[in-house]
Amino acid sequence: MKNVFIFHGSYGSPQENWFPWLKKELEKLGHRVFVPQLPIPPPKKQNTYYGGHKLLDWLKTVEKYQKYFNEETIIVAHSRGCVFTFRFLEKIKKPVASVFLVAPWMNFIWYPKGYKGVDSFHKKPFLWNKIKKTSKYFEVFQSTNDDTPIKEGKEIAKKLGAKLNIVKNAGHFNVYYSPKFKKFPFLLERIKTRL
Repeated sequence: MKNVFIFHGSYGSPQENWFPWLKKELEKLGHRVFVPQLPIPPPKKQNTYYGGHKLLDWLKTVEKYQKYFNEETIIVAHSRGCVFTFRFLEKIKKPVASVFLVAPWMNFIWYPKGYKGVDSFHKKPFLWNKIKKTSKYFEVFQSTNDDTPIKEGKEIAKKLGAKLNIVKNAGHFNVYYSPKFKKFPFLLERIKTRL
């Protein structure tokens, strides 16, 4: 049995997108799955496109699960959850088994016009050499028509030595783009190769 963590993105929840479906499918295979609710800003503070999220609060939330992280753990992350995963991996002592990054990003250059802030997730450069050593395997999923440019996914995959999956017209891999993302069979099949 492996421990699997699914990290949602900005303003997200464990109940959205393909997260509940993936949790159920992996549990059917006999694995323990955690989808923590990570702290999101209250509505009145959500006045910028990505503002208000606090890295320290996310790290404190995941700290509660520390005993479930080991060399058999799999991390699945979406959007800002990927950025969080980079920061989390910078801090862990022992490597995890695999990391699956769905719609990852690392730069602010593609943000909407007028957004000039730098949030707590981006205050310092990512320690890519250290991050790369904290998992035995990385895989990236990037869409051809996401707001996040394909070059972001390509660059992240290159830095981590990850397998890169370019998926045609998948948007941001969420239900806001398409109702079909209540499920994500391709991701499940890829995770199964690492179980």
